[in-house]
Amino acid sequence: MSKIAVFLAPGFEEIEALTCVDYLRRANQNVVTVSVPGVDSSEITSVVTGSHGVSVITDQILKDFADDSEDSLPDAIYFPGGMPGASNLAACDYLIDLIQIMEESGKIVAAMCASPAVVLSKSGILAGRKWTCYPKMNENLSAYCGSAEKALELTKDSSVVENVPFVFDKNVLTGRGPGTAEQFAMEFVRILTDEATAKKIHDGSCQR
Repeated sequence: MSKIAVFLAPGFEEIEALTCVDYLRRANQNVVTVSVPGVDSSEITSVVTGSHGVSVITDQILKDFADDSEDSLPDAIYFPGGMPGASNLAACDYLIDLIQIMEESGKIVAAMCASPAVVLSKSGILAGRKWTCYPKMNENLSAYCGSAEKALELTKDSSVVENVPFVFDKNVLTGRGPGTAEQFAMEFVRILTDEATAKKIHDGSCQR
């Protein structure tokens, strides 16, 4: 059983977040939802409200997750998109450091929609990889990375694949948007389990 941490900040995209949580739990994976404060917020709460007004009670707050994970990394981490959810995630230095540590350990890093461009680009993990994101968000990397020069450095030799539901390159899984959340989630399941488990969930849930 793999442990997957799903990070939710105010303004997260509900479909992208909860579809992955649901399918991964159907696959009997240990999914932990973690609340991340908004930018410049000192509020510590396990209740996070998404970009469409849906509130979720997370399993842990970020501080407790960080304490628990100090000596034991999860097998995968996931950042759903949505705005300003992705911006709130990107503003968290702990998460940027965690992405880099996960990369060094060869563990799975996943992100959808806005988050590949807004969050992952800032960490440098996209360099040398193919990836996808919400249409045209890759055109604003200079803003997300701090400058055009920094964006070029952090995403060196990377390439964006358009009009696909997801891209899996090495240990990084990226997805396009809420309408592709089911396909993305099922690829996440396949990566962490096997083809048989993915097929069982696919057939049992009457997917396309």
